[in-house]
Parts: sequence; C-alpha cells; structure tokens
Amino acid sequence: MKIIRLDKTEGHFVYELFDQYRVFYKQPSDLEAAKKFIQQRLDNNESVIFVALATGSEQPIGFTQLYPIFSSVRIAKNWLLNDLYVSLNFRKKGIGESLLHRAIDFGKENNARFVELSTAVDNLTAQRLYEQFGFKKLAPDIDHFTYRINMAK
Repeated sequence: MKIIRLDKTEGHFVYELFDQYRVFYKQPSDLEAAKKFIQQRLDNNESVIFVALATGSEQPIGFTQLYPIFSSVRIAKNWLLNDLYVSLNFRKKGIGESLLHRAIDFGKENNARFVELSTAVDNLTAQRLYEQFGFKKLAPDIDHFTYRINMAK
C-alpha cells in the first residue's frame, strides 16, 4: 500500500470512497454530490486529502480528509480530521492506522498544535483506534465524541 496526497487533478481517487463513507454515516448515496463536494474542496484548497492505494495498483482503498482550523490567540493552524474511511474489503489490514499516522505526521510537519476529530458514539472500533494513537476524548455532544492529539513542540 502507498499513501499519496491528492492534488486538484486527482479527486477521482476518492469520489466513490467518499460516497461510501457518507453511506456509512447513514446518508443516502449520491455519487454526483460526492464528486462535486470533493472537487470543490481540492479546487479551492480547502482541505488536504490523503488516499491509500492498494499495493501494485492504483486502486483506492481508504482515505482521510483534513480541514484547517485556526487559533488567533496561539497564532497557529491546526487540523480537523473530518473523514477517515477504509473500504470494507480492506479493513483490519492496518490501512486506517497508516492513514492516521500520515495525518498526524502532516500536522507535525506543518507545525500544528493539534489534530482533532469526531466520531459517532457508537463507532467503538474507531474510538479504540484513536485512543491507541494517544488521542484524548474531549467533552461529548449528543451523538459524537470529539478527540484531540497534541503535537509535541
């Protein structure tokens, strides 16, 4: 497996995965809307997307998308890991972990103070993964937990 950062010409790698991700979170499948949304993020430089490609192929098997969030007081750009998804046939093979490592490394490389994410309260598999990586659970809202990992300075 290799992980690449997408540029604005490579959105096609994640359109279907993004649609599957939304279906996982109980949204109706809408591939055209998924394409439009992802392409707008890339065209406007509004997010950073990493995709995992299967070994020896260009088959996308997982992705993560990060959005910048800013702190005026700390004069820093931090990152919201909004999406992390691995195709059903490729789960339990370390792909989610690899994508999470890449997201954290990206935060460190870009001098972020933290990477933050949210996950559904019933997504126990994801919660275990995030906690294994050192993410700390912040105050929950009704249907999601927010986690944060601070970057070593």
